[in-house]
Amino acid sequence: MPRPTSPKGETAHTVRLVLGDQLNPRHSWFQSTDRGVVYVLLELRQETDYVRHHVQKVLAIFAAMSRFAAGLRDAGHRVVHRTLDEPLAGADLPEMLRGLAASLGASRVEYQEPDEYRLHLQLSAAFGPGVDSEHFLYPRDGVAHVFAGKKQRLMETFYRRARAEHGVLLDDVGGPLGGQWNFDAENRARMPLGQRVPPALEFAHDVRPIAERLARHGVAMIGRVSADALAWPLDRSEQLQLLAYFCDALLPHFGQYQDHLGPADWAYHHSRLSFGLNTKMLHPLEVIRAAEQAHRDDPERVTLAQAEGFIRQILGWREFMRGIYWERMPAYRTLNALDHRAPLPDWYWTGDTKMACLSHTIGQSLDRAYAHHIQRLMVTGNFALLAGVHPDAVDAWYLGVYIDAFEWVELPNTRGMSQYADGGIVGTKPYVSSGQYIKKQGHYCGGCAYRVEEKTGPRACPFNALYWHFHDRHRARLERNPRIGMVYRTWDKMAPDQRRALLARGDWLLEHVNTL
Repeated sequence: MPRPTSPKGETAHTVRLVLGDQLNPRHSWFQSTDRGVVYVLLELRQETDYVRHHVQKVLAIFAAMSRFAAGLRDAGHRVVHRTLDEPLAGADLPEMLRGLAASLGASRVEYQEPDEYRLHLQLSAAFGPGVDSEHFLYPRDGVAHVFAGKKQRLMETFYRRARAEHGVLLDDVGGPLGGQWNFDAENRARMPLGQRVPPALEFAHDVRPIAERLARHGVAMIGRVSADALAWPLDRSEQLQLLAYFCDALLPHFGQYQDHLGPADWAYHHSRLSFGLNTKMLHPLEVIRAAEQAHRDDPERVTLAQAEGFIRQILGWREFMRGIYWERMPAYRTLNALDHRAPLPDWYWTGDTKMACLSHTIGQSLDRAYAHHIQRLMVTGNFALLAGVHPDAVDAWYLGVYIDAFEWVELPNTRGMSQYADGGIVGTKPYVSSGQYIKKQGHYCGGCAYRVEEKTGPRACPFNALYWHFHDRHRARLERNPRIGMVYRTWDKMAPDQRRALLARGDWLLEHVNTL
């Protein structure tokens, strides 16, 4: 049971809200104790219910909040931690906080700037500006400032500037270590079949009391879990263990194999640090420095290409996406540049499809609340884009199914990079492929019911015909894109009968998408 609000007769002057993705014990708030300040952590139905979340995501956040509250108490802070069983009274979050403040005699309610726009609107309207979360390397308007007056926003431009500003992977004269900024060309290898992968570092937390509480309150969730052995790290100490393990065991091959696809492992060489980063248990710069130091300590074991490929995802992509989100909201979440309207195929909720790559990726996502970035972009995202699924449906699925998904990072990655619904704000072209890309990047195709080498016919890989169908139906918009011109030149050189067969196969696939 939660501890009493405060010792008898003890009042307060300030109530401070700590959200479930603000679990940073090193925030300046917590560096000194003031018994007149009460920190508030709340399990809220508005947060469990605004989208159907993966059960592991809700369990991990609620369990981490409980640990964080206990850590604050142990450090001498006053804490109110209310679960769903003992909610604060009030119709909404601001009303709850005002009521608590009044009961304590507090005249102030403070909060850290939330990262999701809906919470920003809710809290700023009620209490004015929040304080800095002290997490990101750039402010909300960082990307807008870098690209002021320019039409195009390129992550690579932002990344190089960030490297220089933060002194990351630089040589003695301030240039890029190794003479180049980006080793992406060396980061696309397919891992040899049967090559050993170090096992993922997993934990085993018994969170059955939280699972029972969620069931009592009828919280609707997706996915699967063993509630007596939740595998995710739940506090800063465990996240630091995961970071150390990544740098020691996984980083030596991360960059090389970060785009690899296949069913042999669920994590491969990926760090799985995104949950710890996005809940602020870890700071991005400490993660970046750890990877950089691993390279500098032993450049033969952790080559520059391995370290740079990882650092680019955090210093470049993560900060860039956050800036795009805050620059473009709230309109960004309504964009649908390709006017896609189809519903999400039913098997996105079950993994019950004969396509091996999608069956494994979706099944793994439901089992683990995790898939790596190429599984998300070029398997599940690729198919949804080819099938013309409405971006609202894709957003809701990604935001719910992954443990690291919060809207500020999910939305620009999904609606922008994955679905091209923003018309090119994030990506310079739609990221679609035929089955050949999936074959090239891994080992799904050998065990598939469909044949990746066939383009038409009942056994042909569905990605193949849908790839051409997508480009044909969006030709008016896409053919002037300089990165796509070759696609249309190839299409135009095909025999008319072959084009008609591909389009007919695409029509059939779209009509029967739930049976694939």
